[in-house]
Amino acid sequence: TAACAVASELAATAPETIASFLAAYADGIEAHSEALASLAHQETGLPAPTRLAATEIPRTFNQLRLAADAVRTRSWSQPIIDTRAGLRSALGSMQKPVLIFGPNNFPLAYNAVAGSDFASAIAARNPVIAKAHPNQPGTTRLLAQIAHRAVLESGLPAATVQMVYHCTSEDGLSLCADPRLGAIGFTGSRAAGLALMAVSEPAGVPFFGELSAINPVLILPGALAGRAHALAQEYFGSCTLGSGQFCTNPGLVIVPEGEDGDAFVSAAARLFAEASPALLLSQGVMESLQRNVAALREAGAQLLGGTAQCSGPGFRFAPSLLGIDAARFLAAPETFQTEAFGPVGLIVRSPDEATTVKIIATLEGSLTGSVYSAEADRDLAQRLAVVLRPHVGRLLSNRMPTGVAVSAAMNHGGPFPSTTQRSFTAVGMPSAIARFAALQCWDHTPDHWLPVELQDSNPLSVWRVVDGVPTQGPLTPA
Repeated sequence: TAACAVASELAATAPETIASFLAAYADGIEAHSEALASLAHQETGLPAPTRLAATEIPRTFNQLRLAADAVRTRSWSQPIIDTRAGLRSALGSMQKPVLIFGPNNFPLAYNAVAGSDFASAIAARNPVIAKAHPNQPGTTRLLAQIAHRAVLESGLPAATVQMVYHCTSEDGLSLCADPRLGAIGFTGSRAAGLALMAVSEPAGVPFFGELSAINPVLILPGALAGRAHALAQEYFGSCTLGSGQFCTNPGLVIVPEGEDGDAFVSAAARLFAEASPALLLSQGVMESLQRNVAALREAGAQLLGGTAQCSGPGFRFAPSLLGIDAARFLAAPETFQTEAFGPVGLIVRSPDEATTVKIIATLEGSLTGSVYSAEADRDLAQRLAVVLRPHVGRLLSNRMPTGVAVSAAMNHGGPFPSTTQRSFTAVGMPSAIARFAALQCWDHTPDHWLPVELQDSNPLSVWRVVDGVPTQGPLTPA
């Protein structure tokens, strides 16, 4: 109710005021970096100096600043002008609140009250209701306090940003089914996401969910020749980075049969076997990982490297490498695509190109897909990339998928079940803002009714399309 009461006021707020809030909030996060890193470390176990302070906090305030830039330049609004037909359109505010659920693996950069979803919704001039992750109460509280101060100092309505800590599952479903919402942003498990989407969509509330991905990696024969050990090290590093708790973790690797493939598997198995137990985010993550690895092994996957024996404080799991042949994978592809969220990988051995194509055809949608190749694989790599392309949002060449750059060209999305809306990205300004915007069209309307980027007298230098021709700068009437 509070958010709806200010939605129209927020939609009419000058872009510079919105940008000022985003910039002030970014400054506040930067000023509180030490306290935020300490809190996030206590609640997640993630390394404070290297992961939180050095990487995630700068990412958090930088993406807020990028959102502020997109607001100032109106680049997110995608204005289109057709003077012959008398039509003009642009993206604008939904004038409804956006509900955001944050994940457990990024306490800052994806936090419900600070991450890319939050920045995108505010940039589109919508109020936000943030649902804190229950494992990050202290971190989220401090972020919400910093945001609240920035809201008031910027002159925005206090209800522009609201945050709730936790609620029952029943209340969460009721909230998602409320038609007063404009949209929902969610990052989390497939089961939870599908339950929320099932109640939101009948209410007409778009659900932008990031749910599950195994991010297949294809390693071709030419790439393996003479580099099997180096590639095994690269794969191990990607699979265990952050204890494997990334949505872009390479969970499935397709490796050709043969001596070079054997060398890769042996080297990778040794690295996993020698690795120390990895610290996980919570008991829930550990228990889910244990269940899913057990399901993979019961279905026929063999343990190639690693052990179930773990020691040390907190919730831990030994990095584990599983293996299976192509025939067994193809007999139960759904089972062998069970996401093991943690430091776990599954290698599938393929005898030939035709079998690899069959494997790819069974793959669920993922955020990423990687193809490792050499010049000798040029034609094969291109053929397989074409087959892989519709299964992934971001296609990589000779790179592991774990890094996600905050770039205007980034697509952090993909086919279901990696996301529920494959045409949108959760990372990268201004594209990410479009998820929480409404396409608005004006038909032969007076100039003063229009947003400034569509006006004839527009002094802004923004990209527009006039009569089908891209142009930059103010419109010069014919």
